[in-house]
Amino acid sequence: MKRGVIGLLSSLLFASAIPGLASAATASAGTADVVATVSFRDQPSTSSNVIRYLKQGDPITLLQKVNDYWYKVEDRTGSVGYVSSSAKYIRVGQAPASPAPGGNASIVSSVNFRQTPSASGAQIRFLKKGERVTVTGQPNSYWYAVTDANGVSGYVSASSQYIKLEGLATPTPTPTPKPIPTPKPTPAPTPMPKPTPTPTPAPTPAPSANASAEKAISAGMKYLGTPYEFGSDRNSTKTFDCSAFIRQAFKDGLGMTLPADSRQQAAYVKGKGNATTDWHKLKRGDLMFFMDYKGTKASNYAGKSPFGERVSHAAIYLGNGQVLHTYSKASGGVRVDSIEGKHWEYRFLYGGSAL
Repeated sequence: MKRGVIGLLSSLLFASAIPGLASAATASAGTADVVATVSFRDQPSTSSNVIRYLKQGDPITLLQKVNDYWYKVEDRTGSVGYVSSSAKYIRVGQAPASPAPGGNASIVSSVNFRQTPSASGAQIRFLKKGERVTVTGQPNSYWYAVTDANGVSGYVSASSQYIKLEGLATPTPTPTPKPIPTPKPTPAPTPMPKPTPTPTPAPTPAPSANASAEKAISAGMKYLGTPYEFGSDRNSTKTFDCSAFIRQAFKDGLGMTLPADSRQQAAYVKGKGNATTDWHKLKRGDLMFFMDYKGTKASNYAGKSPFGERVSHAAIYLGNGQVLHTYSKASGGVRVDSIEGKHWEYRFLYGGSAL
């Protein structure tokens, strides 16, 4: 009984502290916007790991006010973590996204059909290109609530890359009466100007390596929270091991199929002749390769031979010492980690571009 009273009081305090949540004492979530770049951490502490940085304008869902300094939130990818509750970084009390107008839609590219509007939501199945669905709502800017042809309800990405809305009514404009034209005076004849030569348009440059890398990273970020499974099925996105995740990110983002395991991927990058053993020289979107775990001390890896050790893990470099990867069930699947000063830095062998 005592524990239930404490829980109710906590809910009341949280609801009253955040405008927009006060409408219900037991409210478990509210909306907010990031107003300045802020660390998104795995624990409510400045010494905890940074999952990634939330940028100005990013929408988030408030799950809990942990204390006077921290909110527990969910970002647009479905990842759950903690951010500072300072008004310098977070603006709360935003109105929920307007529902999408009801109507038919068609799937333009194979997409996950999930039970909840989250990249970590349970997968119902894949909707295939050409399938018709009915849009019933839009919980936020990133997801549509839909019903498929069999009457099954769920959620799909709102990106035009995957779904096209159809048959939405367009208001008929009220006709404007035509004005009576005023006779114009006949202008004096004007001498014909000399024709200006049309410049030949410059050829469109091919996408830069940076733009291609961003496409692979963006595709990979959509899988944040996807569970880890060693030796996962390379034809499925329900689970990943480290190399399967990288392979899928490059396949989704660039239509590029990398080798199936980390050692083959490492050999592929090394064979392109741009490999470096200094991770500080890597560029965003490069691949990183690591040896087996031997402990958390740098001395445990003294004398390692970067090109002689067995590769046992791979990751995508994001810049600023951060990587996008997956390595265990306990870690929560696909995630962002900082490597500097940790065993990841000591285990690093070499890396480079796969493009």
